[in-house]
Amino acid sequence: MRKTNIEAGHNAAVWEKVTRLHISKIIAELSHEGILQPQLQSMQNGWRYYRLRIERLQTEYRFKAKVMSLQHWVVDPASIEKIVAGDTARLEAMRCIIELNDQIGIAPESLPDYMEEVAGTLYASAYIHGSDALSAEALAQADYQTIERAMTGHPRFIINNGRIGFDMDDYAQYAPEAAAPLSLVWLAGHKSRAEFSSIGELNYQQLLEHELSAADIAGFNERLRSKGLDPADYYFMPVHPWQWYNKLLNILAPDIAANRLVCLGYSEDKYLPQQSIRTFFNNSQPQKYYVKTALAILNMGYVRILSPYFMRTTPAINEWVHAIVTADPYLRQQGFCVLREVAAVGYTNQYYEAALQADSPYKKMLAALWRESPVSMLQPGQRLTTMAALLHTDTSGNTLLPELVKASGLATSAWVRQYLRCYLHPLLHCFYQYDMVFMPHGENIVLVLENNVPVRAIMKDIGEEVTLMNTRISLPENARRIQVEVPDELRTRPIFTQLFDGIFRFIAAILDEQHDLPEPHFWQLVAAGIREYQQQHPALKEKFAKYDLFAERIAPDALNRMQILNSRKLRDRSNPFDVPTIGVVENPVARCSPISNMPQ
Repeated sequence: MRKTNIEAGHNAAVWEKVTRLHISKIIAELSHEGILQPQLQSMQNGWRYYRLRIERLQTEYRFKAKVMSLQHWVVDPASIEKIVAGDTARLEAMRCIIELNDQIGIAPESLPDYMEEVAGTLYASAYIHGSDALSAEALAQADYQTIERAMTGHPRFIINNGRIGFDMDDYAQYAPEAAAPLSLVWLAGHKSRAEFSSIGELNYQQLLEHELSAADIAGFNERLRSKGLDPADYYFMPVHPWQWYNKLLNILAPDIAANRLVCLGYSEDKYLPQQSIRTFFNNSQPQKYYVKTALAILNMGYVRILSPYFMRTTPAINEWVHAIVTADPYLRQQGFCVLREVAAVGYTNQYYEAALQADSPYKKMLAALWRESPVSMLQPGQRLTTMAALLHTDTSGNTLLPELVKASGLATSAWVRQYLRCYLHPLLHCFYQYDMVFMPHGENIVLVLENNVPVRAIMKDIGEEVTLMNTRISLPENARRIQVEVPDELRTRPIFTQLFDGIFRFIAAILDEQHDLPEPHFWQLVAAGIREYQQQHPALKEKFAKYDLFAERIAPDALNRMQILNSRKLRDRSNPFDVPTIGVVENPVARCSPISNMPQ
């Protein structure tokens, strides 16, 4: 088994560097959500000087920061000092969490898990900073998978790369920043326990022939026949190798002994893990489907399992959403599309089903789905990037977005306008025309670039993260779980949370700090983008007034607070918007003047 270079994540100088970066993120994001309340001490040269005081410990953290729209904190990592009883003390991220926990409010029973995820997140950051990572300038010219593996996790969550359950060998094999191409394990699940579902145009045999070689299929069938079993009685399913060796061999041992579950071996194709950790890109044949598998590690606050129940309906939901998107002339004009999850398979563990009435990760240990690849959707001269790349900062502190803008040859404002047409406009249309919202954070959007300029956006992760806020629309029975009754006053919150707070505030700060676009001008561009869409669709003017994106005050979701309150389940699917917020803040587009008043 290949050993990882553990020193890459344990170098003292690197650890000190990533500790400063992580503490700056702790302060910035928890202050953004109102969990921490730094005290302003003074102002100088555009910076504000703050302290966070822990009276009972005679301890305080001092730092300088800028506070921008949406209560976005830009904390200077180099400025952070820890003072204990008047003396300078060493910075430690985990101790910082402990010291501030009276204000943060992590429950005692949850604190050990949270701290372990902080340690895991720090290790992943140290691994990247201690390795030969590509610069932002180099990534601006890199291919899709090179960019994907360079990403460093969710911009908002304090714990975003914990991977609790992986040992160091696992980290080397399965963490996206470290992994080499690997094979997947395939199992055969007896049809008395396994269930397959797919979109209408794809059946089980077609899926196998698309995903497996003729030699794979013949070998797997022979494996079953050699045990006196009929392949027609089974569904083949891919599993994450870690899941097979660390969970399924034990939890499903009775089913394995009874030949209800049979290990078929590895398939020929090699895959690369994606940032979502349980999704794989086919590196051997990129036009083939992504494979998403259950993975019972703790990462970003919850166990990354996959529900067999959701798998039953996921293709039908994707089929319905895909039909809406492809039939809409405006969305087609914008080039917006979804990556369909075309097929899924789930295996039910009869013992845990009988023993547990409530929801449990143990019921969701074996399932997989297949998702379309965006590679097959490219035209000549186009390339792909994850939208998370727009927020990526390299190990020297340089961000990728300004490098993309620079390489495009466009003025920054022109680049941003084109990005907003690709990303913002289609999402506004889905919301206003169809009462449909996605979770379009950086990892869920693939951007198609031409000459380093976005020309279209592709949405993924449909089955688990689309919500239809209209219960009067008639849906197929197996797609109805996406329908949620949402009060009118909460309907715009996904836009303000996912777009404004989740992406735009970071882009605004990056372009203000490292490029030539002042933050107010960025928000003017966003406001102009909204107006442009509204002018193109006058028939929706009543909805524009009812669900007003220019409201004076907004209250986006507080993701870290959600994670702290319930580290095992961020959202209730039946009521996804009944969650804590960052508090009421001024809407940065509310008072924006028409774009004609802004410098080009």
